[in-house]
Amino acid sequence: MQGITSIPQCRTRRLLGALLLAASCTSALAAADPGLEMGLIHALHLKKGTTDRVGTSGKAIRAYMREGYLAKQPDQRADYTDYYLLKKPASFMGHELVLIEEEYITQYIGCCASPGVGVTVKVRGNTQKLQAFARAQRCTLTDPVNVQHKLSEVTIKTRMPKGHYASLSCRQRDAEREEP
Repeated sequence: MQGITSIPQCRTRRLLGALLLAASCTSALAAADPGLEMGLIHALHLKKGTTDRVGTSGKAIRAYMREGYLAKQPDQRADYTDYYLLKKPASFMGHELVLIEEEYITQYIGCCASPGVGVTVKVRGNTQKLQAFARAQRCTLTDPVNVQHKLSEVTIKTRMPKGHYASLSCRQRDAEREEP
């Protein structure tokens, strides 16, 4: 009789062990290298009293490339902007980072380059932290954003899961805009 009850107990223990392992892997994945996230956030900060950003967006993006989160080349370049889709899960201010944009000028092609960085996230919970960051760093938060339309406008063909997305733009034009 004891052998019969030990089989379900053994399975239950294995199942619990597997669930605990999966949960720990998921939380480790969600916190995947906080140094990367801090480098990107640093690149979005304004230098006090200026419209310049503190960090270097290229350096932050190269760090994501080295760790395998981004391809070595942008998924698309349109006008002055490189678009990088995340290849594996990463977080940004508590949300799922899905896209990084870097706007810069290498060759003049006409009006209106606005150097800086933008990120698009799949929202987890509320966007209060993003809103506060956008105000403090003179960025523009678009919430919600139709990420599928945004990608199709620059001919990136991918299917994004349904959900609530928001975009944070921290470019020169955002820093120079008039305060509301």
